Amino acid sequence: MAAQPRPVPTDFHVFDTTLRDGSQQEGLNLSVADKLAITALLDELGVGFVEGGWPGANPADTAYFAAMADGAVRLKNAQLVSFGFTRRVGMRAADDPLTAALRDSRAPVACIVAKSHDRHVEQALRTTLEENLAMVADTVSHLRSEGQRVFVDCEHFFDGYRENPAYALEVVRTAAEAGAEVVVLCDTNGGMLPPWVGEIVAGTAAATSARLGIHAHNDTGCAVANTLAAVDAGATHVQGTVNGYGERTGNAELVSVVANLELKYGWPLLPEGSLREATRLAHAIAEVTNVPPSARQPYVGMSSFAHKAGLHASAIKVDPNLYQHIDPAVVGNDMRMLVSDMAGRANIQIKGSELGFDLSDRDLAARITDKVKEREAAGYTYEAADASFELLLRRELDQLPAYFDVHSWRLFTQGHPGGEGFPGGRAGDDSDTECTVKLTARGVSQRVVGEGNGPVNALDAALQNALLHAYPVVEDFGLTDYRVRILDQGHGTDATVRVLIQTTDGRRLWTTVGVGQNVIEASWEALSDAYLFGLLHAEAADPAPHEQSEQAPGSTTLRDLEHV
Repeated sequence: MAAQPRPVPTDFHVFDTTLRDGSQQEGLNLSVADKLAITALLDELGVGFVEGGWPGANPADTAYFAAMADGAVRLKNAQLVSFGFTRRVGMRAADDPLTAALRDSRAPVACIVAKSHDRHVEQALRTTLEENLAMVADTVSHLRSEGQRVFVDCEHFFDGYRENPAYALEVVRTAAEAGAEVVVLCDTNGGMLPPWVGEIVAGTAAATSARLGIHAHNDTGCAVANTLAAVDAGATHVQGTVNGYGERTGNAELVSVVANLELKYGWPLLPEGSLREATRLAHAIAEVTNVPPSARQPYVGMSSFAHKAGLHASAIKVDPNLYQHIDPAVVGNDMRMLVSDMAGRANIQIKGSELGFDLSDRDLAARITDKVKEREAAGYTYEAADASFELLLRRELDQLPAYFDVHSWRLFTQGHPGGEGFPGGRAGDDSDTECTVKLTARGVSQRVVGEGNGPVNALDAALQNALLHAYPVVEDFGLTDYRVRILDQGHGTDATVRVLIQTTDGRRLWTTVGVGQNVIEASWEALSDAYLFGLLHAEAADPAPHEQSEQAPGSTTLRDLEHV
C-alpha cells in the first residue's frame, strides 16, 4: 500500500504563469484583450496568483498592467503578479528602470528571476558570483521596502545544484534573507526526473530556511510528476500553466497538478466547487489562445473519459468506475462512449442511452452494432462524428423526420485565364463556383442556386438558401471546421475520401461525416447530414408564418416535429 501523503499545508500557493511563461509557446500570441479575458477565467478557476507578464519589457505587457490597475478585471480569488529580472549589473535597484516598472505596475506581488547556476552567472550575465548575490539581495529588499510581496524564481536551479550545490543554495539563502516570501526552484531546461527533483528539493529545504516553490518544464514529459515530487519533498508553492502552454514542450499543466493534489492527496486548494468548472475553463482559455485543446489531456481532455473497447463498455455497464480513476463530473467532464469498428453491443447500448434511446433489446443492439462496423469498414468514423451516429441510429429505428428530400444537386466551377488555377493566376482573381440544388422541404419544391468561393462553400450556400424558406433557423447554421482524409492511399486522385464537417448554430457544435469516391460527394453527404442534425435539434420555431404555405399531403410541419 502506498505511503500516505503529508497533511495539506495551511497556506499553499497555486501560481499560474499562463500569461507570461505560457505565452512563450511557439505560435501563441496574446493581445491585451486576450490576456484580460484569460485573467478573468483564471480568477474564476480560483488560482491564488496570476503572473501577468513583464511590465516595461514590451508595450503589450505594460498596457495590460495599466488596464488591470484601472480595474479592467476585478479579481476575486487571485493576486496579480508582475514579472521581472534582478537589477542590472553595477546598478542600484532603486535606479534600474526595469525594477521601477515592477514597482510601478501596481501589482501587489513581484516575481523576479535570478541566476542560480554559477556558469550562467559568469557566462550569460558576465559578472561575478558575488555581484549576482548582491543583485538578488538589492532587488528583493528594494521591492519589499516599496510594499510589494516578492517571490524569486531561481533559474536553472536544478542544473546549477548538480554542478555547484553550495552556490545554488547560497542564492536561495540570499533571496530568503533579503525578504523573498517564496524561493521557487526552476527546472528551466526541463531535464529533471522525479527522484532527482525530490532529492534536491529535500536537500534545499534541509539546508535553508526558505519557503520553497517549484517551476517545472516538460521536456522529459515529467513536469507534473516533478511538481508532485517537489511537493512531497517540502515545496508549498506550485507554478504551472493551464493546458501546459510554454516554450518547447511546455510547462507543468496546472489543472493536472491541482486536480492531483485535490483529488488524490485530499488537499482543498481551490475555492469550493471550482474544480468542477475546470474542463469548461480550460477549454475557454484554449478558445482565447486559439490553440486547440488536446483531446488526450488528463482530467479535462475530450478523451480523458472516453471508452472505445467493447470489453471496457461491458464492464462500465456494471460499474463506470471499473475503467475510470475518478468520476468525470468532479472536474466538469463527461464519460464518452465511442462508437467504432472496435465497438461491441455494450458500447452501442451505452451510447444509445446517452442519446436517449432504449437499446436494451439485444437483437436490435446487435443489428445496429453490425451496421456501425459495416459503415466503419467502408471508411466512416463515428467516434469523431457523434451527430452522424445519432442520425444512423434514428434511421435504423425509423425515428428520423423527413425535413427535406433532395432530388438532385450539381456543382459547376469555372476558372478564367489569369485567375486562380491558371498559370500566373493569383488567389482572389476571377473564378466562379456555383451549385444548383433541387429539393422539397415542407411540401414545397425548389430549385436554388448558391455561389461560393469554393465547392464546399457553394454547396453550403445552395443548401441553406433552399431550406431557408421552410426553416428560417438554418440561417444560424455555419461551418466551423472542415477536414479531409484520403482513406486508400496509393490510389491517387481516385482514392476514397472521408470528410468531417463541424457545424454550429451559435449554441452548440456538432460533427458529421461523409465518405465518397471524390471529395465533393463526401462533402455533400457530411453537409446535408449537418443540416439534418441541426434541424432535428433546433428549438421549435413559431409555425404561424408558414401555416398558409403550400404543403404536400402528409408533409411534416414544425408543429408536428415538436411531438417527434
